[in-house]
Amino acid sequence: MPPDHLSATFAALADPTRRAILSHLISGEASVTELAEPFEMSMPAISKHLKVLERAGLIARGREAQWRPCRLDAGPLKDVSDWVEHYRCFWEQSFDRLHEYLIELKSKEKKHARKQRKH
Repeated sequence: MPPDHLSATFAALADPTRRAILSHLISGEASVTELAEPFEMSMPAISKHLKVLERAGLIARGREAQWRPCRLDAGPLKDVSDWVEHYRCFWEQSFDRLHEYLIELKSKEKKHARKQRKH
């Protein structure tokens, strides 16, 4: 995935309202009115949030007569997950090295404590 798509996804996810909208859509399609219910904001403000999510490819909007359902499109989230996975490996390796170091320190402490008791 080109970095510009990844940037658009992260920008869309940066807002808690948009993350809440995505969470709502996990359970299935919803209308704009249904998505707006939990928020104290105008319909135009909700529409702006939906446009950001749509541009990032995180939601798709359909048309069924007067109803325009929104649905989650999780593809970009998979791309974010793949990108983050690379850094997860880095942190796991760092934690493994820290764990080994702590074991080494504990071993040295035990040896030092034994020497102290002998004297």
